[in-house]
Amino acid sequence: MTERPRFAGIVLAGGAARRLSGVDKPELRVGGMSLLGRAVEALAGAEPIVVCGPERPGYDAVVWTREEVPGAGPVAALAAGLAAVGDAEIVVLLAADLPGIRRSTVDRLRSTVADADGAVLVDAAGERQWLVSAWRAAALREAMPERPENASLRRTLGGLRIAELAAEPGESDDIDTPEDLEKHR
Repeated sequence: MTERPRFAGIVLAGGAARRLSGVDKPELRVGGMSLLGRAVEALAGAEPIVVCGPERPGYDAVVWTREEVPGAGPVAALAAGLAAVGDAEIVVLLAADLPGIRRSTVDRLRSTVADADGAVLVDAAGERQWLVSAWRAAALREAMPERPENASLRRTLGGLRIAELAAEPGESDDIDTPEDLEKHR
């Protein structure tokens, strides 16, 4: 039996949550746990778990980082997180607003990378969920633009060899609006 490659986790937790009146979305609670706590729990076994966003109390096991220009978008945050993962071979990338994220999701993504550069969860509508994905760290580093500020995540990662993984019910749900939050409470 071959050993699985060491993996790190990056959680993007710095968005403005404009559609939720600017609340600290990663700290919203669903089922008694914060959304950020769910992402961190889903990444159990990752070394390190890097959270890109403003530091919040109660997450002692994570490494905190920020993009050079706060608010410069997910590619800039990913670049900051990538700088903090060390020599991990695989990087699992998650948003901090996923009420249905589970360890099994992360395990399936890691297994799906196989011979591809990355694995991306695909929702029921057939849309790639870029912020529920796993990547070879070397491929991510190669794909990063010289200036990551305000770059498109889809354009940055879309040229890599990607394996798609069908989402199980609820796995790709995210919280963007008050209605989304109510649906998961």
